[in-house]
Amino acid sequence: MRVFASLSLVSGLLVSSPALAQGTWNAADAYYDAERMDEVRAVVQQSHGGMRHLYLEADRLEYRSGSGEEALLWDTQAWYGGDLNRLWLKSEGEYNLDHSEFEEAEIQALYSRAVTSFFDLQAGIRQDLEPGNTTYAVVGIQGLAPYWLELDAAAFLSEDGDLTGRVEVEYELLITQRLVLQPRAELEWALEDNPSRETGAGLTEGSVGARLRYELKREVAPYVGVSWSGRLGETADLARLRGEDPDSLSLVAGIRLWF
Repeated sequence: MRVFASLSLVSGLLVSSPALAQGTWNAADAYYDAERMDEVRAVVQQSHGGMRHLYLEADRLEYRSGSGEEALLWDTQAWYGGDLNRLWLKSEGEYNLDHSEFEEAEIQALYSRAVTSFFDLQAGIRQDLEPGNTTYAVVGIQGLAPYWLELDAAAFLSEDGDLTGRVEVEYELLITQRLVLQPRAELEWALEDNPSRETGAGLTEGSVGARLRYELKREVAPYVGVSWSGRLGETADLARLRGEDPDSLSLVAGIRLWF
């Protein structure tokens, strides 16, 4: 009886209010005062997109062995905010175990704004700790591209006026509900030569790899994989002139975490 009574009430409201029949945002204003409706709308907006969350992710925490050298690598990020506006912290780098020194280390502080359903526009500051100690302005975009490709692209303008950029692409292939293969590619470029960083203009570095992880639970997943990385173009030529091998192939093992 209650179900039939509710249906009858809804039918009566639809007939008496064309706005309600069309399902518009303001339809209930015909039956409730403005103050009450403002309160209800605030609750709806808070529950559907207005909430704040904290997310932490270590996409790569790994040990690398290849070309006679061993290293530890990290690639982490965290954000706080809602669906539209977020504050991000990103950090990545590599520690050479053979020489007991950091090869690379950086941290970024960014503000992001959702510009589409799948992409955020980001802007902020990047601080390099190694090599050198350089500050950059950052503008980038991050999100989910067609075919479920995870894309993170950014341009960096240093305090010395050097313009560089980086593009990272990842894809997750579910072999089972717990076993996941993750191909990954990264490409870096520079607008002009930078002798202090031993890089030339054009494409400077690239890497391609694949990691096979097993999710003990969604938040914890150890993995193994293989990764190729190398210098490109003029940067590779400069490395050869210094007697260095411009590329390397490594076996990797690590863990992926998120909370």
